[in-house]
Amino acid sequence: MTEQHEFDKGYWERHWHQAQHDRPGAMSTSPAHPYLASETGDLVPGSALDAGCGAGAEAIWLAAHGWQVTAVDIAPVALARAAERATESGVSERVRWVEADLTAWVPEARFDLVTTHYAHPAMPQLAFYDRIAGWVAPGGTLLIVGHLHTAAAPAHGHGHGHGPGHHPPDEASVTLADITAALGGSTWEIVTAEEHRRTVPGREAPLYDVVVRATRRR
Repeated sequence: MTEQHEFDKGYWERHWHQAQHDRPGAMSTSPAHPYLASETGDLVPGSALDAGCGAGAEAIWLAAHGWQVTAVDIAPVALARAAERATESGVSERVRWVEADLTAWVPEARFDLVTTHYAHPAMPQLAFYDRIAGWVAPGGTLLIVGHLHTAAAPAHGHGHGHGPGHHPPDEASVTLADITAALGGSTWEIVTAEEHRRTVPGREAPLYDVVVRATRRR
């Protein structure tokens, strides 16, 4: 039976404290997910939102490549380490760190890029994607990277949530069809809609990901 998670502030604080204890180096050295470079490398840098930024790898990568980044997470322990990493990387002036619950927080303006990598707030996953999609400016880009929900994907962990050898909870995984259906209609042009199986050094089990990139028409 898959364990249920609340994904509230208490859950994420416990997770990041445990990560500091079990894998202290990971919070300092983990690279940005590979999809970020492949899906945003052709974009003109502007304003970006990293929704559920964790220890900051993606936000720092974006800042280093010319973006002005707002990075939001509910866990202060993760944000503190992320801010340290940004300073060490020389990009602290290009990142604004925000401690907030993404189910309630509302940005002051829309962004040229909104991205999220495996973020699981205390709301249904597809509802979360719909919420952050509303923060993309006309002509801007939405990039979603999530856990692929499929019977073909065996038990696995990921960089910020559940330990190696465990399924991500059902409520934290999605199908490609569900995301693309939610972005149907005249508002979005879907640029990338892919499922990936990849291996990560130090992990025995492969990761199964869903990657969707869409451009907001209006």
